[in-house]
Amino acid sequence: MSDNRLLPAAVAGGLLAIGVAVGGGLIGAGIVDARTGDRTVTVRGLAERDAKADLAVMPLRFTQSGDELSQVQAAIDADIGKVRGFLTAQGFKPEEIDLGRLEVIDNNAREYSPQNARARYILAQTVSVRSTNVDRVQGTTRALSDLVRQGVVLQDFRGASYVFTKLNDVRPAMIKEATASARSGAEQFARDSGASIGGISRATQGSFEIQARDPVNDQGPDASIMKRLRVVTTVSYALK
Repeated sequence: MSDNRLLPAAVAGGLLAIGVAVGGGLIGAGIVDARTGDRTVTVRGLAERDAKADLAVMPLRFTQSGDELSQVQAAIDADIGKVRGFLTAQGFKPEEIDLGRLEVIDNNAREYSPQNARARYILAQTVSVRSTNVDRVQGTTRALSDLVRQGVVLQDFRGASYVFTKLNDVRPAMIKEATASARSGAEQFARDSGASIGGISRATQGSFEIQARDPVNDQGPDASIMKRLRVVTTVSYALK
């Protein structure tokens, strides 16, 4: 009988620490701190959602080389025309196509020039596409063989970069989801410990993360059109 009388006091005076996982659309909340001294419980809430990139940037860098600068320049100018024509045929508007600066290398003028350089001059030019039509950009990357067949030597092409720029549009809803996730975990903790949840005493929002939804080795998040958005909130609730 004496053991039963001591049980409530042992629970009230002990350290409460219970891990909670909340299923469903919200990923869950984990109990990270609970103290009966100040009667608070601190939980983390996680919200994730998928989103599609709304901006794509595709740089196309190509080169020409030779011993006569005027001839190499003419060849580069011809390639610019081919690239512009190719992109126009793909459906891009003139304002979506940007001509970068021309790079010129004179191997004879370099302090440490290659001993077996095949050509004196190497010219490189970049033409970039910046478009909100990400599907069109993705389709164009798959059709670049048509440009290569025209004699355009693409260099170091690593694909387009796909960017999600509308984070502010989804931020409030995701914070609300993460906070609801945290509260669900706190309420479960309170039920298990014989208490109830009061108001928020402290809350912090972690940084938003934008990752590839389907990561590929050696590729960053910008290589994927589909993104995984993620935010974690840390919330302290009063216990009653």
